[in-house]
Amino acid sequence: MTKHHIKLKVNGTEHDVLAEPRELLIHTLREQLDLKGPHVGCETSHCGACTVDLDGKSVKACTMFTVQAAGTDITTIEGIGTPDAMHVLQEAFREHHGLQCGFCTPGMITRAYRLLQENPTPTEEDVRFGIAGNLCRCTGYQNIVKSVMAAASELNTAKEAAQ
Repeated sequence: MTKHHIKLKVNGTEHDVLAEPRELLIHTLREQLDLKGPHVGCETSHCGACTVDLDGKSVKACTMFTVQAAGTDITTIEGIGTPDAMHVLQEAFREHHGLQCGFCTPGMITRAYRLLQENPTPTEEDVRFGIAGNLCRCTGYQNIVKSVMAAASELNTAKEAAQ
């Protein structure tokens, strides 16, 4: 099968990749760009472990072809924060025990990142609805919701202090 040259901007860096028309974005991210944050879970878009931010929308990378992502701006968990400079959401997940095994965490945080941009002052119900496409088998969601709410509060406090 013929491979196509695809330009992707991932976590602020431009990349030229070669991808077959049927190659899934999750495989390009993990295998060609060595970004191991987005996980391959169910491969049917049900679990959300592969969630990335694409042009300002949460997308399941296991159900999108790389060729469909040509010319887009993609953010993975690696682009949200680093071990030395964690994003407020990452700190909140750590502080409020929003993770256990960690498999869903990158997709969950990436979705929560977009959720807080869409709705900076969510209610608990808004958070539960907003992350409904991301499954967690360990936590029971209570601490995930608590983490997102804590991050929203901290981000809003910082925004008010800056004004």
